[in-house]
Amino acid sequence: MSGSPQFQNETTSTEIANRQTLSLAGLAVTLAVLVASVYLVQRLSHATRVEDCLMANRMNCDRVAAASQ
Repeated sequence: MSGSPQFQNETTSTEIANRQTLSLAGLAVTLAVLVASVYLVQRLSHATRVEDCLMANRMNCDRVAAASQ
């Protein structure tokens, strides 16, 4: 007994809907990681420029810090 065709169609459509939901959740997580990575790279780049200025014993590093923000 394989069940009624209506029950099989409902099961199939539920499985498809679940797969689509999981795919969208995966896409959302991927995009969130991408945005966080870009933000982190920008912050680290800013910190590196300021540290390089300070390590060069310059006195006007506030301009570097203000320009990169």
